Amino acid sequence: MATRVLLIDDDTRMYELLAQYLGQNGITVTHAPDGGRGLAALEASTYDAVLLDVMMPGMDGLEVCRRIRAKSTLPVIMLTARGDETDRVVGLELGADDYLAKPFSPRELLARLRAVLRRAQPASVAEKLESSGVSIDVSAREVRAGGKLVELTGLEFDLLVALVRRAGRVIPRDALLGEAGRSDTVVGERTVDVHISHLRQKLGDEGNRLIKTVRGVGYLFAKE
Repeated sequence: MATRVLLIDDDTRMYELLAQYLGQNGITVTHAPDGGRGLAALEASTYDAVLLDVMMPGMDGLEVCRRIRAKSTLPVIMLTARGDETDRVVGLELGADDYLAKPFSPRELLARLRAVLRRAQPASVAEKLESSGVSIDVSAREVRAGGKLVELTGLEFDLLVALVRRAGRVIPRDALLGEAGRSDTVVGERTVDVHISHLRQKLGDEGNRLIKTVRGVGYLFAKE
């Protein structure tokens, strides 16, 4: 079956360009010109991923992403004419899987899209990790801390898995995204720091007992 993608963007020319290029690569693109109709399309049909413009009249892409994440883990790539890192941080904090600044090449978008679709696939072998009271079911993308379910964004989850897999060892800050399978996600070190901070809050990591900062190097997850 062809991959089905929903493009929520008020730029009709963008839709025509992507529909042609992605269609040649086995991906069917459906267009919704605003946030409201995009959310309605998601309710009415099934898609494999969403391409979501940030700057739209009415409901903006950040609010659409927030509403999608309230109901679904469907992969979301945010598109924006603003490439500021602060915008990327906000989008990723809301649960977007990746962020692409306009203008971009259709080829780059295709590569990013394939990457998020691969990450969304269930693991072929069930993998479960546990360290310092944190347990992770990798295939189910489920995290528990002290027995309680913890809700994480896609990027937060991937960062945590990378840290726990190498518990007791320091992962350099500039290598952490690669360890998390996110080498295609273009963010700065500040963005990584922000997500680590959110991870600590969600895990109840008071005093950085679980995720330790190795100053000037990177991060280490405490090994039991």
